[in-house]
Amino acid sequence: MNGKNQHVVPHVNGWAVKGAGNQRATEVFSTQTDAIRSARQIAQNQGSEMLVHGKNGQIREKSSYGSDPFPPKG
Repeated sequence: MNGKNQHVVPHVNGWAVKGAGNQRATEVFSTQTDAIRSARQIAQNQGSEMLVHGKNGQIREKSSYGSDPFPPKG
């Protein structure tokens, strides 16, 4: 993976998209749905992961858009 993982996190003005390790939000949205849409696009472009946090801060969803070194068997 070459890009930063994208996190959708609660923000004072709604929901923010943040690159892993970044202090500042990349973008802020009024709805979590819009933030997820943006984070997914960035993660797909960068070949990284998108992690969606709930209002309590816990990760509730994770999607990978990179080359997974351990792809699921099936």
